[in-house]
Amino acid sequence: MHICDIINTTQDGPKDGVKALKKRISKNYNHKEIQLTLSLIDMCMQNCGPSFQSLIVKKEFVKESLVKLLNPRYNLPLDIQNRILNFIKTWSQGFPGGVDVSEVKEVYLDLLKKGVQFPPSDAEAETAGQETAQISSNPPASVPTAPALSPGVVPKNSTITLVPEQIGKLHSELDMVKMNVRVMATILMENTPGSENHEDIELLQVYDFRDSQSKCLLKLFSKL
Repeated sequence: MHICDIINTTQDGPKDGVKALKKRISKNYNHKEIQLTLSLIDMCMQNCGPSFQSLIVKKEFVKESLVKLLNPRYNLPLDIQNRILNFIKTWSQGFPGGVDVSEVKEVYLDLLKKGVQFPPSDAEAETAGQETAQISSNPPASVPTAPALSPGVVPKNSTITLVPEQIGKLHSELDMVKMNVRVMATILMENTPGSENHEDIELLQVYDFRDSQSKCLLKLFSKL
């Protein structure tokens, strides 16, 4: 809150605040520092005025600072990635006070076109939870169970049954695989033969190493 007060009460506070936040997360591989900086950004967006908010939602900050953190080379945990995506989604919906959100909205729509899946908002999550609870309270009629099979016999087209915790973990891993594939595709499209970035080449080698794991995950989900 002290930082918010400085931003609100000094002439160059908004500009200096955004500059400091950008410097704090630029090329930073420390997940704890990134997480704390995101918390500070959230606090400032809630307590600082339009002058600060209008600078944060510029493409220069959103795309060049936040979106870059989603690159697999930073290896951010899924919850931190979702927090960044949630910021972009929420900011694109606008602020009171006439803040221009056209640039962050453009970034949001561009990520949607690339297939990035944004986490549901609190209202969407609450609605989904109510629908799940309603389905649980009205379970379908029971059906006869199939005869037990011997341990050594597995039907060719059998369905794999997993507990909710396993399904949730697989969904998280599959989301990460999808994100990595999208980033790899972007790198391949943007690179010109003979002018490849050394870091991008290393990144593609990492993806090649993970390719077999990705195929296994996708194959497993196709059976669920």
